[in-house]
Amino acid sequence: MHDIAIIGGGIVGLATGLAVGRRFPRARLLILEKESAVAVHQTGHNSGVIHSGIYYKPGTLKASLCREGNRALVAFCREHGIAHDIPGKLIVAASTSEMPRLLDLMRRGTDNGLEVVLLTPREAHEWEPHVRCVAAVRVPSTGIVDYKQVSRLYADLIVGQGGGLQLQTRVLRMRTSTDFHVIETDKGDFETRFVVNCAGLYSDRVAHLSGDVPVRIIPFRGEYYELATERRALVRSLIYPVPNPSFPFLGVHFTRMIDGSVHAGPNAVLSLKREGYRKMDVDLRDAADILGYRGFWLLAAKNGREGLRELVRSFSKPAFVRSLQQLVPEIRYADVAPAPAGVRAQAVGRDGRLVDDFLLIERHRALHVCNAPSPAATASLAIGEMVAERIGANF
Repeated sequence: MHDIAIIGGGIVGLATGLAVGRRFPRARLLILEKESAVAVHQTGHNSGVIHSGIYYKPGTLKASLCREGNRALVAFCREHGIAHDIPGKLIVAASTSEMPRLLDLMRRGTDNGLEVVLLTPREAHEWEPHVRCVAAVRVPSTGIVDYKQVSRLYADLIVGQGGGLQLQTRVLRMRTSTDFHVIETDKGDFETRFVVNCAGLYSDRVAHLSGDVPVRIIPFRGEYYELATERRALVRSLIYPVPNPSFPFLGVHFTRMIDGSVHAGPNAVLSLKREGYRKMDVDLRDAADILGYRGFWLLAAKNGREGLRELVRSFSKPAFVRSLQQLVPEIRYADVAPAPAGVRAQAVGRDGRLVDDFLLIERHRALHVCNAPSPAATASLAIGEMVAERIGANF
């Protein structure tokens, strides 16, 4: 019998395990992961950005936990010698029509307690000489790191604290009694007094094992290009466009990775497979889940124009490059080559609304993390502490 079982060995599940082990050192902890290693999917395919929290509505979990998580993650990296950098980023207005949104974003950053600086074009060029803009906001607290390396250290620390990590173990069903749960897997059954669901792309299905959930995960593939080595000097740090407030993604941008490479992207296109990293990947069950969900069609009706634009960028490299040229005009078609894609798990309600905050659903002796897209990696340590605190209130 375990005291606490965590389903999912991505960065949120591991950070939760780390926090639980520290808060309850005598608890018998188990983490179940279906892959042969930790951090294989969302964690292992993201852009490696340590987000500041500027984009998120003040008072939301995303805003508060991203800010707290940023500080905690940087301190963790320093303590354990994990390679990271805090170069800051520029959010640039490419035209005067984007200025109201840029200023609104700056005010949001200030409301979230962040240091943000409005720059003239000349000042922006001091940070990013090749950028084109009418103005820019600099966010100094944005950084970069390898989240797979962070996750592996989380896992090592959990095992060092006495926690269990069971890889290649797929959850199939879950039975619940008054005092404990039985998690049925392809490697046998595990009894536990409390369950934490951090299954990411499958969090809704795991939650559904113990009752209905009001959301469904819709997977969006984010496709990247990488700058040629000889053209990396065009980007010093991170360069973002002003996001469209009616569309939930941040737009294609430039990110200097911790290994020195520069990635451009991602777009955001519907994936018909939850772990579909290639354009033509399709899983029949995943596709049926999407196409049979009323919330998806309501979402598509509302965001059809943006969705079509993203699809064009997916299949047209020239269209993708034109988007990049809005930020750095010197980028040319030959400067970029395709890079590995990622898939974002986005919860969508039955009414077609995107869940725009972290979503945690509590049930009898269970807590389901049903929406934890970006900035969940940045906020992982703060999310883990919050989950551990909620466990303590129920245990």
